[in-house]
Amino acid sequence: MKKTLFTVFAALAIVGANAQETTTTDSRSKLAIGGKLGFNYSNVYDSEGEDFVADAKLGIVAGGFVTIPLGKLFAIQPEILYSQKGFKGSGTLLGNSYEYKRTTDYLDVPIFLAIRPIENLSIMAGPQFSYLLSEKNEFSGIINQSQEEAFENDNIRKNTLCLIGGVDFSIDKLVIGARAGWDLKTNNGDGTSDTPRYKNYWYQLTVGYKFL
Repeated sequence: MKKTLFTVFAALAIVGANAQETTTTDSRSKLAIGGKLGFNYSNVYDSEGEDFVADAKLGIVAGGFVTIPLGKLFAIQPEILYSQKGFKGSGTLLGNSYEYKRTTDYLDVPIFLAIRPIENLSIMAGPQFSYLLSEKNEFSGIINQSQEEAFENDNIRKNTLCLIGGVDFSIDKLVIGARAGWDLKTNNGDGTSDTPRYKNYWYQLTVGYKFL
């Protein structure tokens, strides 16, 4: 009888442990901290300029994120990213034709509301604050001094409000993210810019890892 009772209790303990493990494997209720690395495919829209034409370019993106659960279904996910954007452009400025490549380095701070219908999928959307860290223009072809000075002395907006959305796919601690974002304001600060006015838009693909 004692052996039988011991066997029954042991079996119940094993079943209980397995059941507890099954119910606690869902990680949506846990705080997560991680890093990510990937690239942007960026261009511009709503542009104004003489015969201005733009083509997309690639740039890198890297940073970190924190996922703060609001239960299993919802979460808040702020991120801090170093993000390269820009475009390849051509047009006419001060009566002269030009071609150039513009690379802009931003500090991006998106704040997402995440909807998580299942453990491995998050649907993200929210505002993003972007601060312009630096800008680089690379000219090709023949340009004159006035044309180059117009780009270098341009009044560029430093602070930009954006909208961004996308999805995250999680496989254990690995996170694959896809995003699309766009500026809500043009790049020129006070409206006096002679160079083309535009808004950035970009597609983003990253691979992340949850450290916690």
